[in-house]
Amino acid sequence: MRVSLQEGDITKVQVDAMVNAANTSLLGGGGVDGAIHRAAGPELLAECRTLGGCRTGEAKITAGYRLPAKYVIHTVGPIWGGGNRGEPELLANCYRNSLALTASHQIRKIAFPAISCGVYGYPIDEACRIAIRETQAYLDNNELPETVIFVCFGREIYDAYRRLLPEPSGETKEGVPGR
Repeated sequence: MRVSLQEGDITKVQVDAMVNAANTSLLGGGGVDGAIHRAAGPELLAECRTLGGCRTGEAKITAGYRLPAKYVIHTVGPIWGGGNRGEPELLANCYRNSLALTASHQIRKIAFPAISCGVYGYPIDEACRIAIRETQAYLDNNELPETVIFVCFGREIYDAYRRLLPEPSGETKEGVPGR
């Protein structure tokens, strides 16, 4: 599995593309969405205004501006409503559609946050299972991306991924190998 696990701030990770757990407006918000918009600068918001929003489960790409990434892939995760409103399929689509953009943009290294695990309330263990399953399925059939990094903001999410990944490679904490 061409996957690594990192605890820290996704806006500081050097990658070709970082995924933004956005809202449907794509105009910024709280959590990782707000952090990415703040770090990228006002140019990101200006470009997002031209995109007409994004539906849940879909993904759209913009430039990274002031981020250490060439691109930002914006995807809208589902709000948890108990699991009977199509949430698992919508979350899976976030990963599928984000990864599908890697080939057309020659993205070799991509970083994902824990989509829908913040204010959207998705159960962390289930969200991590979906993320790993969909990422592995995509990597099994595609050359790009070469590397996927799950960037966990907080120990609870990091520990959930750690339990589910067989032997994560390149594990880091705040960018320090081996921690």
